Amino acid sequence: MPESSFTSIDHRTLHAFRRGMAIPAHPLALNASRTLDERRQRALARYYIAAGSGGLAVGVHTTQFQIRDPRVGLFRPVLTIAREEMDRADATRQCPLMRIGGVTGATERACAEASLLSDLNYHAGLLSLAALPNADDDALIAHCRAVGQIIPIVGFYLQPRVGGRELSYAFWRRFAELPSVFAIKIAPFDRYRTLDVVRAVVESGREDIALYTGNDDNIVHDLITPYHLNIGGRWVERRIVGGLLGHWSVWTRRAVELLERCHHAVTSAQISPKLLALANQVTDANAAFFDAANGFRGVIAGLHEVLRRQGLLEGIWCLEDKETLGPGQREQIDRVLSAYPHLADDEFVAQHRSQWLSG
Repeated sequence: MPESSFTSIDHRTLHAFRRGMAIPAHPLALNASRTLDERRQRALARYYIAAGSGGLAVGVHTTQFQIRDPRVGLFRPVLTIAREEMDRADATRQCPLMRIGGVTGATERACAEASLLSDLNYHAGLLSLAALPNADDDALIAHCRAVGQIIPIVGFYLQPRVGGRELSYAFWRRFAELPSVFAIKIAPFDRYRTLDVVRAVVESGREDIALYTGNDDNIVHDLITPYHLNIGGRWVERRIVGGLLGHWSVWTRRAVELLERCHHAVTSAQISPKLLALANQVTDANAAFFDAANGFRGVIAGLHEVLRRQGLLEGIWCLEDKETLGPGQREQIDRVLSAYPHLADDEFVAQHRSQWLSG
């Protein structure tokens, strides 16, 4: 595939993606034996689609990177299940869903994963560089270019505390010049590094690269804050238009509504104190779900716990025994569930859960 080719993405989907979508990072549904619970895996995809998500991100951090381990053998099956559910949904949708799959590993493996995504009709690969912790910028760009020959790329700045690596402004500036890049998920949980990515994209002149927040600790502020940058004496404004978030794998119906509220606030130039207060409530909830107090030890299990309480998952099991709730995390989840019932979509889930779990 030529680097510049992402014309295979339906123009309606691409337009909606550039306007800004809510895209949940898809968790992994396991049973007590820590093997795939296909019925609940499908139910999760159906939930996200029914909630109004613009697409799904599968095989990413929230799905657990270990699904690629040959001893686990779940990478292809999980991608296939999500593809089948998106195929089913697209048959009755006017705007097809955006399909994003995770791409990890050194170049040979990353290219193999990109090829699998392409074979399964995914639109893009969310490209993690965590497997190249010591590579310099030249090596990183060569790696990205190789993957971009196979599938369009969504860049990924994953925070170092959960396995990512630091990436320089110089890297992002060169990355933005790759024609295969059509979006970047900015998730360093760091204002300085977030600004590095935005500035690099603006200075590249690439107006077609969509910026998405992955900063689960700063979701609303990212979505309503303009970036005004002086480039060669000319002021340029850019915005983060949507979210590709682990946090949005729970309470997804409310997440979709929140994104639309942020879009409306931006277009009407009316950022209300209530919306700013809501931003802090969302961050507080995220601190509980992601186990910020324990260095994100329970980040995936916390999301599973919310889904378990809603009846979408049977338990909070992860592929590794050590991945579970952190000390005091359950109590923090209790607290935010009680404090912010308006952020939850429990009623929506209860109304449709049996339908999503059937068939």
